[in-house]
Parts: sequence; structure tokens; C-alpha cells
Amino acid sequence: MTISVFGHKSPDTDSTGSPIIWAWYLGEVKGVPAAPKLLGEPNTEALFMLDHWGLEKPEIISGIAAGQPCVIVDTNNPAELPEAINGADIRAIIDHHKLVGGLETSGPIEITIRPLACTATIMVDLMGTDASRMPEAIKGAALTCILSDTLAFRSPTTTGHDREVAETLAADLGISIADYAAKMFAAKSDVSAFTDAELLRMDSKEYTVGATKFRVSVLETTAPATILERKDSLMSAMPTVASEDGVDQVLLFVVDILNEEATLLVPNDLVRTVAHKSFGVQADGDTLVLPGVMSRKKQIIPILAV
Repeated sequence: MTISVFGHKSPDTDSTGSPIIWAWYLGEVKGVPAAPKLLGEPNTEALFMLDHWGLEKPEIISGIAAGQPCVIVDTNNPAELPEAINGADIRAIIDHHKLVGGLETSGPIEITIRPLACTATIMVDLMGTDASRMPEAIKGAALTCILSDTLAFRSPTTTGHDREVAETLAADLGISIADYAAKMFAAKSDVSAFTDAELLRMDSKEYTVGATKFRVSVLETTAPATILERKDSLMSAMPTVASEDGVDQVLLFVVDILNEEATLLVPNDLVRTVAHKSFGVQADGDTLVLPGVMSRKKQIIPILAV
């Protein structure tokens, strides 16, 4: 039976590219039939990656059948996976996030979780010398994933090893990281076709603090003004999205890639309290600028308080 390889819901570039990379490795190097899957529509940057490197968009699935063999990448959080994930035949997990717990497997599996900025970096390492066999498109996907997750090395999650792997891939491909990253971020910043609800869910993760459930959304852009012009309608859409998704509040951080700061939308007193207790600052209006905040994984999620 073909192994399904997928990442988290609301797939970003890493959760779109890494399933493609690992499915290639399993199929072409290990001789194990595998297919990449997505748990939702990819974002505009991920779509740029697919188009630029001539990669087919993986099939979008909404669930997983009992006993279906699968490899989970770029997450280990059951809340970000199909509801019936514990009934699937999980063969491996490859991730770079903190261990959440809650997944069950039918037997021992291979788990690789490393403190690196990107799942694709881990995959290149796991391939060893076989990484040299990656065709241009797969190398391009790996490079895109790393540059996305590190924000072209601006994110505090970036390690020297992520940079080294990315620079090696770029040299092999004969491309400029600066020029290519600019094209990626331009694609990511074009959100004009998305509704407010789609933007709030585009790059988001569910996270619980005490008894309060949040959808923590991050929009990384080189044109923050374009998104902030929609702040009133975005805040108006938050209660509907929260209700439909079974959370108490949506937190939206607009990350300015070039100026290396985030703007938090502050629609109510709950978010005002979160801002004060988490970041130690008082929000007087409906937005709050947080200098230096670039990473949800390292600078937002670990310090959220209510």
C-alpha cells in the first residue's frame, strides 16, 4: 500500500514541500511507494514554489482511513492532523517543533525531531549521501522550505546548519538566495484574492493556554500595509472564525519580514490582556507593534499567557 506523506493543516511552504521531498526519497531511493498529500490549500508562497519548480500540487485530503500507512512531517500535534490519525498506520514522524504528545501508533516507529528551523533541513540530513541524487525540482523545494521557515535567515529560529544546507542547495542550483527569496516573499505577500476568514486560517495553529483555546495566525509579508488596511474587516471576521473552529479567540500577527517586527491586531480586552501578560506592553489602540518578533514557534507560542 502506498504511504501517504503529509504535514499539518493550513499547509505553509514547509508542509507543502516536505511531503513532496520525502515521498520522492521513499519512492526513488528506498523503493517504497509513497505519495505526498496536503491537509488543505497551500498558501501563495507554496503555490509559487510548485509553479517555479514545475512540481505537481499534491492531492488535498480531509481525512485518513484506518490502517492507512503514513509519514507525518512538520508537526507532531494531533490537533493539526486528521481527526482519525491515531487509527492510521503511522510509520514515521519528521519534525522540528516541540513534542506535544497525544499520537498513538500500532508499533514502534522512527521519530526524528531536531532543533532546526525547517523540516526540509532535517530531511536532507537524513538522506545523507543520497541527497546528491535529488533532482533539481526537489532541491528547489528543499531550498524554498528552508528560506521560508527562516525568512531568508532573518528568523531567530535559524541555525548555522539551516544556512549551510540552504547555501549548498542554492550553489547546486546556481541561483542567488537574495533574488530567489525576494520572489518568494513577493508571492507570499500577494493576499488580495483571499477572504478575511481565509487569511485568518492561512498560516495558523491551534494552541491552548490554561482553559483558553487560541487560533494563532501569522501572516509573513514584505507589504504589511496591504494587510493592515484590512484590519477592521479582519477583526470583524475573528468571532465567526473562532466559533466555526471551536476556539475562543483568533490572534493575528502580521510579520514584517523586512523591518523584522510583528503587528498584533487587538480587537478586544482578552487580546489586550494577552498582549500585556505575554509581551509586557500595553496596547492602547487596536494594533500593537512588537519589534523583533518574527517567529511564532520561538517568540509567540512559548510565552502566551492570559
